[in-house]
Amino acid sequence: MFVLGIDPGLSRCGYGAVQHTTAGPRARAVGVIRTSPSDDLPDRLHELQGELRALMAELRPDVVAVERVFFQTNVRTAMAVGQASGIAMAEAVACGCEVVQYTPNEVKLAVAGDGSADKVQVQQMVQRLLGLARPPKPADAADAAALALCHLAYAPARARLAAAGGRR
Repeated sequence: MFVLGIDPGLSRCGYGAVQHTTAGPRARAVGVIRTSPSDDLPDRLHELQGELRALMAELRPDVVAVERVFFQTNVRTAMAVGQASGIAMAEAVACGCEVVQYTPNEVKLAVAGDGSADKVQVQQMVQRLLGLARPPKPADAADAAALALCHLAYAPARARLAAAGGRR
């Protein structure tokens, strides 16, 4: 299974592509897509859409795991994250990918074993699980890789549930 994790954001949209192998999970690509805050919103959204489309066409993941916006204190940030998230999910569907969403707490629990783990703990666990020389930076890239790892951890249980006639 090949999973592309997306940590949606308008200024920095993290991505982490993780392949499940017999030797364990391996990173194929980890980074961020940036848009300029000085550009108009429609232009930034269009740029993000094009970059995500190109990334998905190049990588061809089986599944795209997107962080579910669970809580935001800043309304402006929540709107931008929601817009970026919508673009990521629409582009994934357009590429024929399954789309799944996980909350930040679900990701932290799956990757660090603690739903309240901090950014540094998540970065360190992503580094360890993927066998990287150093933690992925910025945090958006590490969070995206953590989303992909989270799905790899939960996918077997989701498949069993779906086979039993439950929700996916």
